[in-house]
Amino acid sequence: MEFSLTYEQRQIQESTRKMVDRDIQPVLDAHDPDTPLPKEAMRNIIQICAAQGMTSARLPESSGGAGLSALSYGLMMEQLPPVAALAVSVQAVTILRIDVESTAEQRERLLPDLIAGRKITCTATTEPDVGSDSRSVTTRVREEGDELVINGRKMWISNGGICDVISVNGTLGKDGTGSSRMVRVIADREQSPFETREIPTLGLRQGHLAEALFEDCRVPRNNLLGQVGDAARIMTLTWLVNRPMIGLFAVNMAQRALDAALSYASLRTQFGRKIGSFQLVQELLADIATAVTTSRLLCYYALACIDNGDRANQISAMAKRFAISNCQRAISLAMEVHGSMGISRELGLEQLYRDVRMLPIPDGTNQILTLIEGRELTGMQAYRP
Repeated sequence: MEFSLTYEQRQIQESTRKMVDRDIQPVLDAHDPDTPLPKEAMRNIIQICAAQGMTSARLPESSGGAGLSALSYGLMMEQLPPVAALAVSVQAVTILRIDVESTAEQRERLLPDLIAGRKITCTATTEPDVGSDSRSVTTRVREEGDELVINGRKMWISNGGICDVISVNGTLGKDGTGSSRMVRVIADREQSPFETREIPTLGLRQGHLAEALFEDCRVPRNNLLGQVGDAARIMTLTWLVNRPMIGLFAVNMAQRALDAALSYASLRTQFGRKIGSFQLVQELLADIATAVTTSRLLCYYALACIDNGDRANQISAMAKRFAISNCQRAISLAMEVHGSMGISRELGLEQLYRDVRMLPIPDGTNQILTLIEGRELTGMQAYRP
């Protein structure tokens, strides 16, 4: 088994890091860290990443994509500041969901502006009474002649407040067996207006998390994607890569916390010695480093399994759950190394602490991921009859 990255993979990491330092971090630093970025600032970040193929990394070349492996894409995304990474990943995964099983006409009409970042996009699934059970969506889609009419309320939509195009998971009603006839519908905000409202959050405050209200929102019938009933399957397929990817966002934060702790431990003096020489401080540093390394390797392994075509439901869920839990603890331990400075806003660890706490929510909570792992291990479903 090969644990070393290839020369090309190391180059991918390095070029992405340089792009962040040169083009993305200055945009974030120029704005209030506790306020959502202006739309044009976030669009700028998405377009910078689009120029590197990051909005279309998982699309095949036949659809205008970069056709990167999941692991190579993960190596790039790990280098981004998490608030930017989340926005770009939402753009990319929605593009992929639009591409899957769409017609050539739909791809040609919808994808170029989204891939280039000229339009910002996102996916709306969760509702006030529907979370982990995505097949229970109640947002209604009604057929009227050459139009579809959307009525419903969606919650917790990343990029939602600034999106130009939104992919809505809704239902045409029940079929003969009582199952929901789930559909995916594209609403272009300029053509089919809908309301959004930003949701204030604990962390990742420069990002955009919103709710959306659709009241008789009319969209052309040719904005219906794929086949009736395919929405849940498409979501599941894309979640497999998303989960270890989000785990790598946590690794990015924990690595920054480790770097800060190592630097501080080598400079701070107490009792006439550098605190890095004390055994308990070394234990803290060792535990942080272990969390970073094991989390990173597990996420890489999950992405490599996907690239190999393995059944990755279990390892994908495991990677996100393990990485986020361990990196949350790692950031907390780094705050302890810094003592009083660790809880100061000046240092920035408290922002990492808030930001990493946001990551268990998207694409499956820790509890749902645990049940997915259990199902894969036992072959028994814990949350569906």
